[in-house]
Amino acid sequence: MQQILSFFHVNSTAELIWVIVGLLGQLMFTGRFLIQWLASEKVKRSVVPISFWYFSIAGGLILLFYAIHRKDPVFILGQSLGVFIYARNLWLIHRHEHAKV
Repeated sequence: MQQILSFFHVNSTAELIWVIVGLLGQLMFTGRFLIQWLASEKVKRSVVPISFWYFSIAGGLILLFYAIHRKDPVFILGQSLGVFIYARNLWLIHRHEHAKV
């Protein structure tokens, strides 16, 4: 266990858990590009599927919580703005879908 803590430059299991949370957020955030790419390849044109926005908001929120834990104002500001934009896009999508019904 000490080698894992040392590898991630953390001093406790609690900090290791936070690093894992941060990595999970980053994986979700990065995964959105894979989803967008696969959706675009499927229809042979550039598209942004709704799952892209869900991955964006989930990854962004996890990274925001991580940034708050780390007390990093630059990271907090960047993720806060992103989460707002992702939420706004989802709201616009859902509003548009309900207007069609």
